[in-house]
Amino acid sequence: MCVEATPPPSSRLTRRGVLAGAAALAGTMAAATATGPATAATGPATAFTVDTRRPGGSLLIRGGTLLDPATGAVVEDAAVLIVDGTVRAVGRQGSVTVPRGVEVLEAHGSWILPGLIDAHIHLSTAAEARDAVRKGVTGARSGSTSFYQDIAVRELARHSPALAPRLTAAGVFVTPDLGDTVLADPGLTPLARLKDGVRSAEALRRVVEVNLARGADVIKTRVNERAGLPEQDPLAQVYSHEQLSEIVAAARRRGKGVLCHSYSEQGCHDAVTAGIRSLEHGAFVGERTLHEMRRRGTYLTPTLTAIAGLAASPDPVLAERGRTYLPVLKRAVLAAYELGVPLAAGTDSSGGTVRPIGQEVELMRAAGLPALDAIRTATTAAARLLGVERTAGRLARGFAGDAILVDGDPLADVSVLKRPVRVVRAGIAL
Repeated sequence: MCVEATPPPSSRLTRRGVLAGAAALAGTMAAATATGPATAATGPATAFTVDTRRPGGSLLIRGGTLLDPATGAVVEDAAVLIVDGTVRAVGRQGSVTVPRGVEVLEAHGSWILPGLIDAHIHLSTAAEARDAVRKGVTGARSGSTSFYQDIAVRELARHSPALAPRLTAAGVFVTPDLGDTVLADPGLTPLARLKDGVRSAEALRRVVEVNLARGADVIKTRVNERAGLPEQDPLAQVYSHEQLSEIVAAARRRGKGVLCHSYSEQGCHDAVTAGIRSLEHGAFVGERTLHEMRRRGTYLTPTLTAIAGLAASPDPVLAERGRTYLPVLKRAVLAAYELGVPLAAGTDSSGGTVRPIGQEVELMRAAGLPALDAIRTATTAAARLLGVERTAGRLARGFAGDAILVDGDPLADVSVLKRPVRVVRAGIAL
């Protein structure tokens, strides 16, 4: 059964419609102001003006030890100058010229690193977004939300950077059973009548197209069932190679990549050869697939933190699953690293609980990565996956003014990243 032939909402229409609505609103308010005071029945007229200037603060971080994950260089008694949310200069104190009136953040005794990136997180509320920032996540990639909340969080971050990380949004999950997510957009509602769910080429394209029309930056899909639900079998495959290829092709037509929830070796192999950008979880990924990933430059985002969390579950099925999967996944991470498969850190946080991204770095280290390379999975490597390697993942001139201060040497003990003592977001010290 195919989706009825009604076109998804146009991205052009959506964006222009927003702008037109804003212009109409501004015109209405201007007209109301021009006609004089409002009557008592309507209340006072209030002009509403959107500040279109780039948000961000100016700040000097001085006196700490700076680590550059890109090179591994360590600078003691460092100074990082951020102006209007962007790094203007970096070096030793005395080598950086500081404009008058710039706020100073003393970092003596601390290590300074770029803000961390969580490459797989589900942010559905403003509280979760704010919590993520306070735990050191200044950049992130969404693992999908049910009703396009991640797209709103992305816009929140652009206008109020202290309240949310810079976010790459995935929109809604391309999955066989959308459930209530068919109510996320009118363009999805025809899918509710499909007896077999979102499986046909037309239905798969429809979800991708609606996502892109809503402004999604990437597409999220799955090849296996979920590990976090005891009634599901994470090794059961839900989409074929052909179906995954349809999703990838629909995304690529608009220049977007695909991240894919996966567990079984066959599922991982089908997803990678279908052309996904990154493999999520991937506990049982095998050597043949890892070689293919290295050849294609496909990333592995193992979400070790989420699998470790299963082991602590009160549900005996989930606890056993976590205890079984975690050592297997750690071995897969080390095999991927040794083969040269790019790795990115992601916590898979959801449901109101934001796990510290530093815990994922700690588990990468426990899997066998050297400390610096473990740190890179949440900085430079994650930035490359998100396509922001020229603006995030380092503290260098022209990069985002996002930083964390930690109480200790992360090269000696990466666990300090779980507890940042200060966070700077776009030049604003939190």
